[in-house]
Amino acid sequence: MTVLVLGGTGEARELAKELVARGEHVISSLAGRVARPKLPEGEVRVGGFGGPEGLARWLTKNDVTAMVDATHPFAERIGANAVVAARETKTPLLRLARPGWTEQPGDSWRWADDLDHAARLLPGLGERVFLTSGRQGLAAFAGLDDLWFLIRCVDPPEAPIPRRHEILLDRGPYEPAKERGLMERHHIQVLVTKDSGGAMTAAKLTAARELGLPVIVVRRPPRSGTTSVSTVQEALSWLCVTTKGIPA
Repeated sequence: MTVLVLGGTGEARELAKELVARGEHVISSLAGRVARPKLPEGEVRVGGFGGPEGLARWLTKNDVTAMVDATHPFAERIGANAVVAARETKTPLLRLARPGWTEQPGDSWRWADDLDHAARLLPGLGERVFLTSGRQGLAAFAGLDDLWFLIRCVDPPEAPIPRRHEILLDRGPYEPAKERGLMERHHIQVLVTKDSGGAMTAAKLTAARELGLPVIVVRRPPRSGTTSVSTVQEALSWLCVTTKGIPA
């Protein structure tokens, strides 16, 4: 019995760990976009599959029993490829996605449909921006020459990026007090983030709330075509029922 887990998220690593502990053969697939990813337990492969057709061939060749898409909420392409490949090969597919963030009392959020929309919302909210949307898609902000950006990402971004900026290479988890200190030192006036969800990077939202800063939150792209759960335990229960072999 072989389970393919797509994604390098914390939930993907936790699921792989639980499957290995149960003696199951699990293969975790990482996109390879991060230079030094946190590796899960069990077998690991890095890189793309060659589209949905390549993934379908890989599933068949490796006799995959079930597939769990535990990729980042904004990893649209691999999610769509997984749906097509699962349908073509009749491989059971589950989406494991942590819940998104919810606005709390004292928050001042503006929701954006995508990064381009977020860039259009920025003028007038503040001249010093804490941009935490990752190194992908920074071109959306490249033309905002009147604004200054503190850009935080795991690996160095590639051009085009905003002309007035400082790069901060860092990886979570983060703490509210340290996030607040960071924003105060850089005189941040507005925060931009994706709705990644989870506790690992939520501290910036707490800090922004305490400082009374506006926040632009980019909505998650819609996912469809598969059953979805929000916890590792739910994923294990689904695998137990689906494969009739993995203990929950």
